[in-house]
Amino acid sequence: MTQHVIDAPTGDTKLGIGRVFEGLAPHGHWLLRIALASVFIFHGVGKFPTLTQFAEMMNLPVAIALLVALAEAVGGLLVLAGGLGRDWMTRLGAAMFVPVMVGAVAMVHWPRWSFVPTGEFPMGGMEFQVILMLVSLYLVVKGNKA
Repeated sequence: MTQHVIDAPTGDTKLGIGRVFEGLAPHGHWLLRIALASVFIFHGVGKFPTLTQFAEMMNLPVAIALLVALAEAVGGLLVLAGGLGRDWMTRLGAAMFVPVMVGAVAMVHWPRWSFVPTGEFPMGGMEFQVILMLVSLYLVVKGNKA
């Protein structure tokens, strides 16, 4: 038998499982933070040992390639650290990702939407980069109220 709970102020009927999710809701931001930060930390840290090759591949000065790697790695750490209560860390870390994703879309992924690589687009399309950019913008706007 399913137990229903009536929320007095709104009159909404909630199943027991809904109450469990409501209890977890204040911690749900960690799912978004961990997903976003892990992608950027992984890619940022991975660029440091091959910084010159990355710069050459992207036709960038090494200094700009270094800024990209730092934005990804440090931004990811800030997004995680911001979850411990520092709103400015969340916003700054997420803001560091936006120009990186704009650059990735404009320089590599623009002509194609689909993530799936093809012979014509071996790096795949831009859907993943657009999603990362939009999630980042969400955290910039919402901060720790996400």
